[in-house]
Amino acid sequence: MGFDISYHPISEEQINTWYFEVITNPEKIEALASDHQIDDFYKTKYQDTINAGRETDQNDYFDKTHGFFIAVVQGFFETYFYVRGGALSFSENKQLDSYYKKWEEFIPIGSLTKKVQNRLVENYCSGVYISADQVVRLLDDYHHNLEIKSELDQLFSDGRINIFLKALNFAKERGLGLLEATEVVEPQPLDLNESKSYSNLFNCDKEGTLLYQTTAFEQIKNIEQRNGLPENEILHNVKVEKVHVEPASTTTDTEKTDEVIQKKGFWKRLFG
Repeated sequence: MGFDISYHPISEEQINTWYFEVITNPEKIEALASDHQIDDFYKTKYQDTINAGRETDQNDYFDKTHGFFIAVVQGFFETYFYVRGGALSFSENKQLDSYYKKWEEFIPIGSLTKKVQNRLVENYCSGVYISADQVVRLLDDYHHNLEIKSELDQLFSDGRINIFLKALNFAKERGLGLLEATEVVEPQPLDLNESKSYSNLFNCDKEGTLLYQTTAFEQIKNIEQRNGLPENEILHNVKVEKVHVEPASTTTDTEKTDEVIQKKGFWKRLFG
């Protein structure tokens, strides 16, 4: 499975108010949903996410439980941004570490689990968190530090850097931090109407998913040309199957639908 990365603008105060305070006092969901005009369908998903968070065990990875759920919750309140396969967590450049804030630095110790990685460890997981002041610094360094610019351009190649910068600017304009996560939203590039999200899919900025779709169609076209196939031959023979799966090592009452794409050898060659 590849990584469907998303970036979620959220402050440390919002993390506490929207998630940890609600873990302790779930009745606060009603007031929060009313104040932020969250409709009943997403209010129920919000409650399901909080229920999953309340079942988190001390031996669970924080990043695959609370961290992931925080990213999901953010999407009920505000815009978030999708980038296929590009993540700060994938970088080995230690200079980027100076922009990140560890959960242990601002989450009450009683809310932490015993295992905290502060980056993506696998699918359905939170990644790095950039505080509001470091969002501003990272944006400035991107424009004035050639090494940082080069690293980010490589991580978010093929036009994805524009999506990441858009997320940073969105956070900067609102004085928010930025949380990385994976599989909060899972676009279906052949039919975006079939995309899935644990959060509010309508709050996902569309630019990243449209870029993913464009890239997928271009890659399919290239495969057809290399193999001497008629135009759209692959698309006409792609089979989409819906298979119910649960994220590894997480518990949730929300049924998860994953999209498994099968097309003999062609789709496997396309995305691995």
